[in-house]
Amino acid sequence: MPMDKRDIEAGKTLIAQPFMMDTNFKRAVVGICEYSKEKGTVGFILNKPINMDITEIIGDVDTDEKFEVYYGGPVATDTLHYIHNVGDLLEDSIKVSTGIYWGGDFKKLKFLIESGLINRGNIRFYIGYSGWEAGQLQQEMATGSWIVSDLYANYIFKSKSSALWQEALDNKGDAYSIIAQIPNYISHN
Repeated sequence: MPMDKRDIEAGKTLIAQPFMMDTNFKRAVVGICEYSKEKGTVGFILNKPINMDITEIIGDVDTDEKFEVYYGGPVATDTLHYIHNVGDLLEDSIKVSTGIYWGGDFKKLKFLIESGLINRGNIRFYIGYSGWEAGQLQQEMATGSWIVSDLYANYIFKSKSSALWQEALDNKGDAYSIIAQIPNYISHN
């Protein structure tokens, strides 16, 4: 299988190879929000929703809209993070890529949700995150665990979670489209 030689940086995705054994990352698409060779990498698994609404976590948000929560990764699973497309409305947001922002003023976020200025098409919430210490991700890349690709806003805000792994591989084309056809369980082949 060809090893992807593209650089890892914020605004990229890590697509799990089809035979990755780590259950946290099986068929995962991880959006990279922060990358530093010296400090490491922070990202969020984009395609693992959990059966929970944000109002179950933040009890004082007054909204009737359902905001699904995702499993961001195995690190700090007692923390809440959010990726959104309204960086112009939410102060202290970090621009990750075109149309993709991370974090921002939480009090203002609650106000914008309650005012209906942010809806579920604008934001995704994540419990925990995916993190790698300096050099750790490069080691995983060297063993062929990940495929690097671009991070598109549609992956976060429009794609179906259940189809995102295959979609991300298909978008890379050529041999990756063939990899995308490998069944989740070999017995289904």
